[in-house]
Amino acid sequence: MMELNDSYGRTFKTLRVSLLSTCNLGCVYCTAGDPTINADKKTQTPAAVFLQQIEQLHQQLNLDTIRFTGGEPLLYRELVEVIAGAKKIGIPNIKITTNAFLLDRMAPLLKEAGLQSINVSLDAVEEEVFFRMTKRQQVQRVLQGIETALACGLEVKLNAVILKGMNDCQVLPLLRYAFKHNVAIRFLEVMAMGHLHQHAAEYLYTQNDILATIDKEYEFFKLLRKPGATANYWQTLEGKVFGIVANESEPFCHDCNRLRLDAQGNIYGCLSSNHPISISNVTKEQVLHSKLQQAMWQKQSTKFTGSELSMLHIGG
Repeated sequence: MMELNDSYGRTFKTLRVSLLSTCNLGCVYCTAGDPTINADKKTQTPAAVFLQQIEQLHQQLNLDTIRFTGGEPLLYRELVEVIAGAKKIGIPNIKITTNAFLLDRMAPLLKEAGLQSINVSLDAVEEEVFFRMTKRQQVQRVLQGIETALACGLEVKLNAVILKGMNDCQVLPLLRYAFKHNVAIRFLEVMAMGHLHQHAAEYLYTQNDILATIDKEYEFFKLLRKPGATANYWQTLEGKVFGIVANESEPFCHDCNRLRLDAQGNIYGCLSSNHPISISNVTKEQVLHSKLQQAMWQKQSTKFTGSELSMLHIGG
């Protein structure tokens, strides 16, 4: 493997693969609540194409983790095949990020294919607020999917984007739910992506705001941050742990180790980058290395700057 140069000593050890740009929810921070934005008419990229690109990247980078995202990855018809293929390639940790709306029926198949861990995007546990955030009803479908995944032996983590004035009332209900079911939870500050690129500050519920809310019900202390981690973590006096991804309040760009691949065969070194680097039809190792070096240079130096690119297309 050729060495990639970065003044911060960063590497690419986690590959996030956006399988498609279609979603079955209309989350307000991603689509402005307009469900028609989710109706991507592109033909789905075959699993064989993804696996060829993943294998090329793994040969160069010796990846530790692959995370399949979307859009909504459970809408990708060959999800079982692509998970099984990634396992066969030899990537140790295989994960997905999903809204879990379809997880109840799919969890056993994904586990059997080699999936180990699921991050569930869940911004509310109360029906009214869930609809306000996602423009869909039936939060119970998501909760049932989580319980089925746990019963299958999958590791489950919750991700909750907290927007001021929209779902900040859900911090404690979400925390109670996570503690009750013994699952990890991370609260996320809103990212300046897509239609919120210039307006994210209006909805920013900061790390300190989240901690002040949790402090009303729990006593806690901060844990040491692991290198490359996106979240800061705290532990309650009862031994329960929660995290906060504070991309605005406490940026984590300095040791980010993530590379992104979209469904069109483009790589990105940073969520903030609007500039896709195509690896489609790249066969020469030196050419791929050069493109990976370009992606490395896309990384932000200290702070996430955001982008007009929607997370629907690059996989949040």
